[in-house]
Amino acid sequence: MRSCPRPLVLFFDEIDALRGESLRSVLRQLRDGFTVSRGGFPHAVVLCGLRDVRDYKAASGGDPGRLGTSSPFNIKVASLRLGDFTEAEVAELYGQHTTQTGQDFTVDALECAFSFTQGQPWLVNALAREVVEEMGVPSDTPITAEHMEEAKERLILARATHLDSLAARLGEDRVRRVIQPVIAGELLLPTDTYDDDLAYVRDLGLVALDAPVRVANPIYQEVIVRVLGNNTEGQVVAAPSSFRLPDGRIDMDKLLCSFAEFWRENGEILATASTYPEAAAQLVMMAYLHRIVNGAGFIDREYGVGRRRVGLLIRQPYTAADGSRAVQREALELKVWRQGRTDPLAEGLAQLDDYLDRMELSTGTLVVFDTRPQAAPVHERTAFSQRTTPSGRTVTLLRA
Repeated sequence: MRSCPRPLVLFFDEIDALRGESLRSVLRQLRDGFTVSRGGFPHAVVLCGLRDVRDYKAASGGDPGRLGTSSPFNIKVASLRLGDFTEAEVAELYGQHTTQTGQDFTVDALECAFSFTQGQPWLVNALAREVVEEMGVPSDTPITAEHMEEAKERLILARATHLDSLAARLGEDRVRRVIQPVIAGELLLPTDTYDDDLAYVRDLGLVALDAPVRVANPIYQEVIVRVLGNNTEGQVVAAPSSFRLPDGRIDMDKLLCSFAEFWRENGEILATASTYPEAAAQLVMMAYLHRIVNGAGFIDREYGVGRRRVGLLIRQPYTAADGSRAVQREALELKVWRQGRTDPLAEGLAQLDDYLDRMELSTGTLVVFDTRPQAAPVHERTAFSQRTTPSGRTVTLLRA
């Protein structure tokens, strides 16, 4: 400090790694340096991490219920968040790789990269690195949408440091109060801590900055449900290969029947033990489907925040009769019948109709979980039937 002729700026990277007394000690020293020892102190200090500096109050042992002032030590000048890339900026960044190596990204690959990441800087870079360095796609081979799909799955399964850090937050009450209703398709009800909770989860990057409240991108969405459904997946003993038809398609009738049997035997126990009870039924089914589909196909999720629905689209590549590659697509709509509400069957059929219209499919499956205390025992109420949607489609109904 004394020998430096210019103002000195000190950066603390990954300050989030400190908690409790260690973090309190650092904050005290920063405050004392700023307020008492200005002559021998850096001109400015930058704390880099996942959280806003105001949240260090809770991390250092303070009351997390109300965060109060924007800073635990009243010397914060500003909080800056690294913004997300636009679609054009993602293409420009990947274009730098093309300029250096000659390896192209197809238009579909660029669209996939932005769709999967929504421009989150770490994910944009990690996805490309996975394709180029880890998967080792030769430099004379264009990078395609299929490469991006594979890279996304590999990133999620590997739970790289950044993704693991976010996943570790899911057990925090402030995160649960925001993420649980999003997964369940419920409205976020205002509470004493609503603004603080939402600001915290947005600072973490788990939800988008704009309305409506939703998970920030499909990769985070997938990580969240896989982490929360991990215990359920471990209970699924059925072999994924037993649900594959000779051409590679999924036997959906067999899969649904198998899930119904699993729900009769284990569903309510798993749901009761869930740390996200309001979304437990949906998480159990998503985990079961993921266990069966994983490795060969994909599951796209659509949460209807405020509409009490979850839409699932299973995409399974297979070999068509003429030898060409094709994709099997199966749609499911998940609803929950909660205490104090009416039967959601009619609403679910209409929502499934809308989902099938958008997915350009002729039929699908509606699953209605009955979580009311007075509902019939699970082994009695879990059954299949056929229903007709408002537009006239014949669909499968599973009451569970």
